[in-house]
Amino acid sequence: MHILIVEDNSLVASGIKAGLELHGFACDIALNLALADRHLTAGHFDACVLDLGLPDGDGLALLRSWRAAGLQLPVLILTARGTIEDKVAGFQTGTDDYLTKPFDLQELVLRLHALLRRAGGRATDLMALGDCQVNTGTGEVWRNGQLVELSRREWALLAALLQSRGRVLNLAQLHDSLYGFDLDVGSNTVNVHVHHLRKKLGSDIIDTVRGIGFRLGARYCQPGL
Repeated sequence: MHILIVEDNSLVASGIKAGLELHGFACDIALNLALADRHLTAGHFDACVLDLGLPDGDGLALLRSWRAAGLQLPVLILTARGTIEDKVAGFQTGTDDYLTKPFDLQELVLRLHALLRRAGGRATDLMALGDCQVNTGTGEVWRNGQLVELSRREWALLAALLQSRGRVLNLAQLHDSLYGFDLDVGSNTVNVHVHHLRKKLGSDIIDTVRGIGFRLGARYCQPGL
């Protein structure tokens, strides 16, 4: 899952990034509104953690412009503004969740998982994919009752495909979900992770759409699965 962190305090932003990456997220930081907009133009994100007091404007103004433009990116406001009036303004502007500072990292992680679960139209973290069972909250995967060991990148790839069920993700989008913008890796790395996931979870877990990218296997994209 690729998370955009919009936070002007570089130490706080780096701490959030490091903590989320330990839980399997890929993260990029924007220290102001202008950079946040550029990041969204440049790549694919699954959710945004948004501060409100930013050097070039207010985070609510940014969120308002996103919603007016039809952007449905799930947003969690993370701010020191904790009055009920602040929270009402946040939700009325279009945020999906609201967390006040100081905060606990584990709560942020849980809230992001819940936000992504709702965005994916799921009521639970548990998913069945043929002979595989997946817990999107913990990142654990079982096949025929046996726990399957996935690397951090393999899990990130599977999670990105699960979140976008049925939609094709190109190599650039998958790269962002696995590594973010900052890490420069070989052009074939996504294909390598796809190969490993197919070997561990079954060849039909991922479909190749030639000339475009990859998507979750068609048999797992039926309504109700």
